[in-house]
Amino acid sequence: MRTGTVSVVVLALLLAAANAGCGRDRPAAEPVPTEEVDTGAFEDEELTGSVRADGSSTVAPLVSLAAERFRKKEPGVEVTVGISGTGGGFERFCRGETDLSNASRPIKDEEIAACSKKRIDYLELQVANDGLSVVVNNGNDWARCLTVDQLKKIWAPGSKVKNWREIDPSFPSQKLTLYGAGTDSGTFDYFTDAIVGEEGASRTDYSATEDDNVTVRGVSGAKGALGYFGLSYLESNEGKLKGVEIDGGDGCVAPTVDTVQDGTYKPLSRPLFTYVKTTALEKAAVDTFLAFLLDNQEQLARRALFVPLTDDQLERSRTVLEGASNAVD
Repeated sequence: MRTGTVSVVVLALLLAAANAGCGRDRPAAEPVPTEEVDTGAFEDEELTGSVRADGSSTVAPLVSLAAERFRKKEPGVEVTVGISGTGGGFERFCRGETDLSNASRPIKDEEIAACSKKRIDYLELQVANDGLSVVVNNGNDWARCLTVDQLKKIWAPGSKVKNWREIDPSFPSQKLTLYGAGTDSGTFDYFTDAIVGEEGASRTDYSATEDDNVTVRGVSGAKGALGYFGLSYLESNEGKLKGVEIDGGDGCVAPTVDTVQDGTYKPLSRPLFTYVKTTALEKAAVDTFLAFLLDNQEQLARRALFVPLTDDQLERSRTVLEGASNAVD
């Protein structure tokens, strides 16, 4: 398998749309410095062709950021990154319209059947981890840990909870002020699905924003405030607010890189995937693009505000990709 570099032409419009749909400033405004990225050893070779990706609005910024880094080397390859959503991406993928399908969840049985019907064989590659954090004001000394049921009580559609004592009688009588992701955000979809049990189901009387810095300011400025956003924003605002431990049924677990990577921070951590059509690996552009993405996943994931893969996760993805690439050579 080639491990050289490919550069690509990425549609800026798609990248902007992906950022807007995720509820986080993804990718970060500061670009990945060229020296941080492994550009490989094929700088004298120029590839041509295309890589067609579609799917999750959550994963799109990571793939788009990787594509941006690519295009500095080989402008003869065009990479397009659509944002039809995980389900919509699989529909296109299983019709044979795309090379890659970005997904914020594993492929479902009915999607597997659709691909099988069209004789689409594929590989599953984990490319990053994602985690959301529930945050409170530094002056909050009572809500060290919240259960999923308590969070659902707060956030479910029609909820009238406006005081912390209504959540737990041991909590003080303190006004509850809520901050969270806007309804067009992938973070909103993920949080509502994980906590309320239905994607998009949420009370509406909260401060909704696509700018997580607004949530930082709001929660840090009111003692009774509570909000949620990506783990990276909690890490980058350490000292301004506190992350709440979550009891997903197996006890209280704090939001950290380690607990997101090992999956113990439930249900607000998840793996992120790119599915690749095996026949697409016959195209050097696709093969090399995926190798680049995995080789640089740590820097790319952090810049796109995700949690990088563990060494074991990365090794599994590399083994799957290399095995399939060697099979089609």
